[in-house]
Amino acid sequence: MFTIPVRLNGQLMTTIGAPRLSLTLPEQATVADLLDVLAVQYPAAARLLRQAIPVVAGQHVTPATSLAGASEVALLMPIAGGCSGAGLVPVPAE
Repeated sequence: MFTIPVRLNGQLMTTIGAPRLSLTLPEQATVADLLDVLAVQYPAAARLLRQAIPVVAGQHVTPATSLAGASEVALLMPIAGGCSGAGLVPVPAE
C-alpha cells in the first residue's frame, strides 16, 4: 500500500469540498483504481470524476497509467470556452 496526494480543481474541488486529498492505494494501482476509490468515497462526484483529466508529473495520462513512483495526481476539470462572435469586427481579405 502507498499514500498518494490528489489535487483537485474547479467543480470537482467544490463537490468534494477540498482542494487536496490523500488516498491509500495498493502498490499496483492505476489512475482508474484511484478514480474508482474516489467515486466510492464521494458518490456525488462520480460523474465529474469520469470527466476529469488526470495529470501525473505534468503529463496528461490515461486511466490505465500505473501510479507506481508517482508523487502526486492532479485531476483537472476540462474548461470550455471561446467566443460567441459578439463584438468581433470582420477583417477584410487581402
